[in-house]
Amino acid sequence: MNNHFVAFWNLENLFAPEDFPDREPWIAKSMASELDGWTQELFDTKIDQLASIIRQMNNSNGPDILGVCEVENAFVLQQLTARLNGLINTRNYTIVHADSTHDQRGIDTAFIYDSLKYTFDLNAIFSYLVMRRTGTRNITQVTFTTQAGNDLIALCNHWPSRSGGTYESRGYRMTAGETLSYWHQRIWEIRGSDIPIIAMGDFNDDPFDEAVQFHGRATRERGDVERSRTAVRFYNLAWRYMDQLVQDQKGHPKRLHGTLYFDGNGNVFDQILVSKGLLSDNKPMMVLEETAKIEAFPEMVDHKVAYGPIRFGLPKGNAAKNVDTSGFSDHFPVSVIIQEQ
Repeated sequence: MNNHFVAFWNLENLFAPEDFPDREPWIAKSMASELDGWTQELFDTKIDQLASIIRQMNNSNGPDILGVCEVENAFVLQQLTARLNGLINTRNYTIVHADSTHDQRGIDTAFIYDSLKYTFDLNAIFSYLVMRRTGTRNITQVTFTTQAGNDLIALCNHWPSRSGGTYESRGYRMTAGETLSYWHQRIWEIRGSDIPIIAMGDFNDDPFDEAVQFHGRATRERGDVERSRTAVRFYNLAWRYMDQLVQDQKGHPKRLHGTLYFDGNGNVFDQILVSKGLLSDNKPMMVLEETAKIEAFPEMVDHKVAYGPIRFGLPKGNAAKNVDTSGFSDHFPVSVIIQEQ
C-alpha cells in the first residue's frame, strides 16, 4: 500500500518583489500601494518561512501534493519549490499553475507536487472561471496519475472573499459552490461516479454555510455520500478537525476553533472535500478520514490572541508596521492522507 499526503495552504499574499520586471501591468497598477516596500529581502524571508512549515508536514517529508492559493504567478511558486527541493533531497517538487486574469489582485490557485510520484496530462488541466456579473477567482483542476497508474482528480479552490459584508457577498460564494458542484457532476458523467476526487481550498465560508453545504453539496454525513448513486455530493472532512488540540510556542495544549481567526473569532474556511470514489475500501484509493487535520506547528500559533496563525502580512508602504518576519500566513494549512491499494 502507498500513502499519499495531500495538503492545502493559503499562502497569504505571495507576491513577487515590488520591482519584479515581468509583472502584469494591470496588477502593478492595482497593487502599487500594497507592494510598496515589498523588497527582495522580505520576499526571500517569506519564502523561507513558508518552506520551513511545508518541510515539516508529513513527518518532515513534506507533502506529496500541496494545493495553494493567494499566489501571484508561476515565478513565486518556482522560488518556493526551489527552496523546498533544497530542504528535502528526496523530493522533486514542480508546479501546476494557471494564471487568473479576472481577480482584482491577480491571485491564483495552483498545485505543488512531487514529480517523482505523479504525472499528469496537460490536456486534463482546467481552470474554471467563477462568474457572477464579473469574474472572480478560478478553480484549478488537475488529474494526477500515481506510479501504480491510478488517477486522482484534484480541484484547488479560493472562493470570493467576505469583503463588503458576509451577507452581501454570499451570492458570489454560492456561485462558486455551484461551479464546483457542476464540474463535479461533469467529472462523474465523463469518468464515472467511482473516480477519486479531492476538492480543497479556502472557501471563505464555514462548513455549515449554505454556499458549502447546499451549493457546493458538501456534507458531514459520510453515509449520504456513499449511498448516492446519481446526485453528486462531497464528504467534508473539515468537520473532523474542529476543536483540534495543538501546542503553542510554550508547549501548552490549546484548542483550535478555526483555520484562521478574525477579530479573535475562529473560522474553518480551509476545507478538504472528498468524493464517493475515495470512501470505499474496495476501491484503488481510499481517504483515511481520521488523518484530516489542521497543520498548526508550535511556531505558527499565536499564544497571545485566540491561538490563531501568526501572519506575515504585506508592507502596504510601511514594513515596520504591517510585516511580521517571524510570521507565516493568516491561515493554517490543512491535510489528509489517501491510501492506495
